[in-house]
Amino acid sequence: QVQLMESGGGLVQAGGSLRLSCAASGSIFRIDAMGWYRQAPGKQRELVASITSGGSTNYADSVKGRFTISIDSAKNTVYLQGISLQPEDTGVYYCNVNLARSGTYFARDYWGQGTQVTVPS
Repeated sequence: QVQLMESGGGLVQAGGSLRLSCAASGSIFRIDAMGWYRQAPGKQRELVASITSGGSTNYADSVKGRFTISIDSAKNTVYLQGISLQPEDTGVYYCNVNLARSGTYFARDYWGQGTQVTVPS
């Protein structure tokens, strides 16, 4: 089995900073990519940032220059750091990991349970 453990989030004042982490554990053979998605009330889940095992990153336009995604491959952990948070950053942030389990070759997506980030207006 695979477990994703998210931490961080909570209430952040406008202009403040954010740090989320997500650790993957269990029977993991290979991690191809890790990332963060968010879902605001009444909206669809959207990509915030992702990073491949090779270090290639992708960011939503709305967070470019404010958020940074990084990965600690030794710990199977992905981090999301954000600065200058705005009310529009409010939502449930979900960790996403694309990995292959032990004994398999093809990777699939796994999701964390989500962590709430609230930036009051």
